[in-house]
Amino acid sequence: MTERSGTTATSERTRATIRPYRAADHAAGRRLWAELTEEHRALYPAAGNGHSDGDPGAAFEEYLARIDLSGVWVAEVEQAGVVGLAGLILRGRSGVVEPVVVTAPHRGQGIGRALLGTIAQEARGRGMAALTISPASRNLAAIRCLYSAGYDALSTIELTLDLGHRKREWRDGVDFQQMRFRH
Repeated sequence: MTERSGTTATSERTRATIRPYRAADHAAGRRLWAELTEEHRALYPAAGNGHSDGDPGAAFEEYLARIDLSGVWVAEVEQAGVVGLAGLILRGRSGVVEPVVVTAPHRGQGIGRALLGTIAQEARGRGMAALTISPASRNLAAIRCLYSAGYDALSTIELTLDLGHRKREWRDGVDFQQMRFRH
């Protein structure tokens, strides 16, 4: 990962510095990863998401060791420290934004959009053709944030066949291409 100088993102209530991840950010990154994992558990309580036991932040080290990880950026707020994290994974000439997480007390202040903007700027600078992101279908706040940040092209859909081995709590209510889906 290349080290570049941070940029400053300003929102209505918060001034956050977006900068590349450093080793000293590890504890904060792990905490943010754990918060994201717990949020996914709450969205899909019986889904068996692979991180149901133990430390919800444990997969952060695996993430940092990915060979296709091109960069990680953090959002830092004075007096609060690191409050957000986003990463860029390479997929040929395109990239995947994974994850984007802002700690709950700092959401709705433009920090996620600033992280997304930094990644988009980096991707453009590297000559990438496109960025994709795959939010959880139940995370409407994230979907709205992503849409307002320019992620408005529907490029892929992942469907699930529930084989009934685990009790899943699906919700009714998503219409797409004249079909009704649970989510």
